[in-house]
Amino acid sequence: MSAWFRRGSLAAAFALLVANASGAEPSWQYYGGDQGGQRFSAGRLIDRANVTSLQIAWSYSTGDMASKGDAMKRASFEDTPILAEGRLYVCSPFDEVSALDPGTGRPMWRFDPKLDTSVHYPNDFICRGVAFWRVPAATGICAARIYVATNDRRLIALDAATGKPCAGFGDRGTVTIAPEAMPNAPAMAYATPADNVEAHRLGFLPPGVDLPKGRTVFAMHAKDGNVIGWYRKGSIQSTSAPLVSRGVVVVGSSIDDNQRVDELRGTVHAYDAVTGAPKWSWDPLSDQRAPFRGGAANVWAPISADDAKGLVYLPVSSTSPDFWGGYRKGDGHYANSVTALDIATGKLVWSFQTTHHDLWDYDIPAQPTLGMVTYKGATAPAILQPTKQGLLFTLRGDTGVPLIPVVERKVPQGGAFGESVWPTQPFPIAPKPLAPISISPGDAYGLTFWDRGACRKLMAGARTGSIYTPPSTQGTILYPFTGGGSNWGGLAFDAAHDIAYVNTSSAMHLVTLIPQKQFGDVREKFQDKEVSPNLGAPFGMMRETVLSPLGMPCNPPPWGQLHAIDMHDGRVLWSVPLGTTEDMALFSEYFLGKTGTPNFGGPIVTASGLVFIGAAMDDYLRAFDAKTGAELWRGRLPAGGQATPMTYVWHGRQYVVIAAGGHSKANTKRGDQVMAFALPG
Repeated sequence: MSAWFRRGSLAAAFALLVANASGAEPSWQYYGGDQGGQRFSAGRLIDRANVTSLQIAWSYSTGDMASKGDAMKRASFEDTPILAEGRLYVCSPFDEVSALDPGTGRPMWRFDPKLDTSVHYPNDFICRGVAFWRVPAATGICAARIYVATNDRRLIALDAATGKPCAGFGDRGTVTIAPEAMPNAPAMAYATPADNVEAHRLGFLPPGVDLPKGRTVFAMHAKDGNVIGWYRKGSIQSTSAPLVSRGVVVVGSSIDDNQRVDELRGTVHAYDAVTGAPKWSWDPLSDQRAPFRGGAANVWAPISADDAKGLVYLPVSSTSPDFWGGYRKGDGHYANSVTALDIATGKLVWSFQTTHHDLWDYDIPAQPTLGMVTYKGATAPAILQPTKQGLLFTLRGDTGVPLIPVVERKVPQGGAFGESVWPTQPFPIAPKPLAPISISPGDAYGLTFWDRGACRKLMAGARTGSIYTPPSTQGTILYPFTGGGSNWGGLAFDAAHDIAYVNTSSAMHLVTLIPQKQFGDVREKFQDKEVSPNLGAPFGMMRETVLSPLGMPCNPPPWGQLHAIDMHDGRVLWSVPLGTTEDMALFSEYFLGKTGTPNFGGPIVTASGLVFIGAAMDDYLRAFDAKTGAELWRGRLPAGGQATPMTYVWHGRQYVVIAAGGHSKANTKRGDQVMAFALPG
């Protein structure tokens, strides 16, 4: 018997042979691998024994480094490609969609929506992915389609074979998604004559209604034609892939944080996948009544669906503004929740809230992952939802009731003037938090007495303690910070073994509330920091990452980790540092050791027992042993790999592909390449 057979079971080998003989090679047709975002591949050709032989098979450049100039400083290449019907589909941060040959990376077609790169978006330029859908029983042009939701809020349908817009979808292939203002939101700015022309073209203003001259903004209108609210161009965008289920395309949005109380609505929109006609819309704040004030509660992270059940699962974010909620009394209801809607009608089926009355920007940042989970001997369809707090909630997919029990625990009180801090917060009983959730000045980290002392002094001047300590004018340490534990990369789930793989980040944010009468002076003094107005609230805010004079996090490492969780009992099987400081400071990894780094992007897992992940702030794609957490291989990338990889088998050869273009917020090395790794051909 050959060594290949000895490494795997006879049954698994036979299954692979049958799959290859039938042409059904392991693929990756959805952003998360499947509609439920498991990020699992049945591919077995790359395994523990041969993974060290991986080498670059091909690379593809989007051309952005040569064509986008300074806009690349505001770009994050977070794309996860998909493979459908013989083509690999990639979107650049500027929503340019390319179809590639899966075996060579050769471009087959390219579509450019021609974004205005002078616009500044809240999360810079991002396209996490595209969606594929085949029209049932259709043939010819646009029978198979690619959908991309652009940063400037267009939903575009392309013919999958040619990249040409589908003429019968919306207006010659495009649906424009108009923002919605909060009801009775006060007007706060004006528009230029050119803006009036554009606003009329996009349908934001009714015929015959113009706005006074002034600053560059747009306006929304009520059904009776009265202008009710305003928004700055670029304050809302689409960053995650659309989702298609049962002939319906669903699109969320990303909205600028901490700009005002009466923010834009986080309405989720659904369209007919063939015609682009509106099907339904759902506003998470639609049940809130005066004197409630607030906006957002948008869905910026990737969405999941279950075709069989006809449900779409939304990761809903927090209500504006993030760090003061005096005008939005109550727990927030559908904000900060995993919510299931009927895909045909948009009607609410169930909702589960992971943070009550959010004051910490602890919105749900990741795609809900669907899978059958057996916990304590009971098997049920489940939703696995990682959070920024480093918590992992496991809910029943049919009802939203926790499959792994959740308890309400008392949390710190004493909010700022006008605040009503919610007395408890939900904690799953398992697994334990995957990132530290409490800290004090005595925990300050540093390489020397000097920098450790500086960290300790900074922390001692702020309010510290356990998770959910309210923001304050004194300044409050948020730990985990608003970019961790888990983020938009989500998790990977091996349903055959009931094991989830999750990466987390650990750092601190210092959030300071600023009385409005002092706001102008503070913003002038700290022009290099994030200082936001929270217009309409008694406080503005300043948010900064807590770093030592040497530029390292003031909290102890590891600053990034990869974890494996046995869902049978919620036990953490292993946790290992993820990433090195190699590309942040020359030779630093030699004296810092295995610190890990904050990370953006997620893992994937294969049937052969490998976990692939980039994400860290060094320029590598890594492979870990899924059983032990041992790092088995790392492949050098030409730029930051802050993206989730994918894998597929094509003509008997398995490829692992990742976008290597860096990240604007992490300030990692920029690039524009898609890299494919494979065993020697």
